[in-house]
Amino acid sequence: MSGMTAVPVEPFQLKRDGGEFAAGAQALEKQLKRATLDTVLAKANRVAVRKGAAGAGAFGTMKPQPVDWYCFDAADNAVRDWYPQGLTCSSDAGTGGGTYVVSWYYRPDTGVRRGVRLSFLNTVTLRYRHVLLVVARPDGEIVPINIHAGGIAWYGDLIYVADTTRGMRVFDTRQIFEVNGEDKTRIGRKGGVYDAFGYRYVMPQTGAWTAAAGAARFSFAAIDRTTPVHTLISGEYVDTPGTFGRVARWPLNSDGSPRAADGVVSALDAYRLPESKIQGALSHRGTWYLSQGAGATRNGSLIMIGNTVGKRPYPVGSEDLTCVRDKNTLWSVTEFVGRRVVYGVPL
Repeated sequence: MSGMTAVPVEPFQLKRDGGEFAAGAQALEKQLKRATLDTVLAKANRVAVRKGAAGAGAFGTMKPQPVDWYCFDAADNAVRDWYPQGLTCSSDAGTGGGTYVVSWYYRPDTGVRRGVRLSFLNTVTLRYRHVLLVVARPDGEIVPINIHAGGIAWYGDLIYVADTTRGMRVFDTRQIFEVNGEDKTRIGRKGGVYDAFGYRYVMPQTGAWTAAAGAARFSFAAIDRTTPVHTLISGEYVDTPGTFGRVARWPLNSDGSPRAADGVVSALDAYRLPESKIQGALSHRGTWYLSQGAGATRNGSLIMIGNTVGKRPYPVGSEDLTCVRDKNTLWSVTEFVGRRVVYGVPL
């Protein structure tokens, strides 16, 4: 196995898409009560299980097992319409504490698509809550966001959600709203009442960064706080044998926005990944960590590329990557039914 090979950065230009996101969020604020993230966590209505039994199925033959893990409740572990994909944490955001955020995409067999939700997990209280991501239109209407959401990254107040063919969608943790309807079958405004498929809170998109050259894909996301200028990471999942994806890093301002000139930000660097089926990538203190999938029945692998190159067993169905810097641990989430856990291993 080779290391990371530098490739041209030109395909990895991101262009700001102002759209009507700000106008939509402003219209929503006139209709609904804004909620802080602290309020969402304080009113969390689901209970996670620390070191629960779902870990056994997810870890498979992995030895040693993760040092810590959190399981979703029985309903979320068993649901077949929603699949966890992305993972970030408050260490990425720079706020400390023990909050994790997991993105789920909706994959129904039939019926209405319900978009993407984020689970905000407080590891101190072991409680979490789902928040539905939406696009708010200037007229105040809301609609779901039907994307894969394969990766997320949190910096400051901003959460980036990977949109595979377009780039990065942006959400703001200061822009969370409480809906006033409870209908689980619909979304939108009707007679002054907002419904969101039964979710209590919605988070409207506030911005977007699209691939200017159109030649890159965005399968996962992460934050590196150890680069001289903190960076946003994204990369490409490729499952064709003998074909490899790429990963790139973009510089961030202190408020979490990309360091753009005239609305365009170029990647600082880009690399070809050494193997296929990479589900997540994170750089930290000069070492790259890659999460490699192997399907629904076999253990994946964790690839480490720094001064040396190594590979060790990883759980079944591992996805996006994040790290808790003060505890020196690398974290991921697994996606498959009955084996869904957020787990950490030593860096």
